[in-house]
Amino acid sequence: MDNNTPQLRPPANASDHLANERTFLAWIRTSIALMGFGFVVVKFSLFVKQISLALGEKAVLASKGFSSAIGVVLVAIGAILAVLAYLQYRRTEQQLLQKTYQPGNLLSFSLTLGMVLISGLLIWYLLPGLH
Repeated sequence: MDNNTPQLRPPANASDHLANERTFLAWIRTSIALMGFGFVVVKFSLFVKQISLALGEKAVLASKGFSSAIGVVLVAIGAILAVLAYLQYRRTEQQLLQKTYQPGNLLSFSLTLGMVLISGLLIWYLLPGLH
């Protein structure tokens, strides 16, 4: 071989690209689930408020007022997760094409941190006498 011949990389392994796509789709499903759960939390909050109004001002089911905010935060986390999943998918795709794959932890860490924070908020919200 002479020095003027371009170096050809071996073709990328199709199973790696398909695995990357499956992982992306799994993250998207998780994102949709979070947004759906957030939507349910907000709608349940509205339902509780309507029941409280129907039963009168002194109803036991009176809303504490935080569930709407928690639901909106869950929807926002789901949307952010979808964007992060796409960025991770594109980054991994480029690395696979260049044969320089390095696993990343940003997406997993972000989701874990977000869920721990939301779980803490929900526990604080649900336990009586803490607020």
